[in-house]
Amino acid sequence: MTKKLYEISAELVQAQVASSAMSSEEIAESLRKVFNTLSSMQKSENEGTAIETTETLEGQSEQPGTMEFSDPMDSIQQDRVVCLECGAEMRQLTAKHLSTHEMTIREYKKKWGFSLKQSLSARSLSKARSKAAKKRGLPENLIRYREEQKAMKSGESRDQLTGKEASTSQPDTQSESRPEADLPESKETKKAKKK
Repeated sequence: MTKKLYEISAELVQAQVASSAMSSEEIAESLRKVFNTLSSMQKSENEGTAIETTETLEGQSEQPGTMEFSDPMDSIQQDRVVCLECGAEMRQLTAKHLSTHEMTIREYKKKWGFSLKQSLSARSLSKARSKAAKKRGLPENLIRYREEQKAMKSGESRDQLTGKEASTSQPDTQSESRPEADLPESKETKKAKKK
């Protein structure tokens, strides 16, 4: 029966390794934990007793939120984020995952001392998103949008603003500076152009 436990343990750990990158030490530790858990389950089954969930293997605590990180920011790593509630590793902590802990993203951040602006994504994912946004011109578009909003609040109309931008920045065609240029032409306008 012990051989079967080793085989089962190896299969479970192999599935873990296939889904996430693990070091050799992590693999060995995981294999040990899985085997010990299976052994205690088999022992409980043979004796006909219930498994005590308060007992922990090798003296480790299994209460939620007791991860090995001294600083919660350490849970946000280069290629993964570790949930401080359950220890799950993923590229981004989502609202859906946190709902399994009956928490919102805001509650999670407050509980663990994260800034509300802190992204709960792996650093590599945040960097890739930032790079893609810059490639699309997001910073320049954001600046332009904010300037438009300031102008709208100060009383300038959108037509005045787009006219001002067209004359100061670069010579644009008339259709690019007018917001209604994107609208389809009416039948009357088409007839007038034909004449």
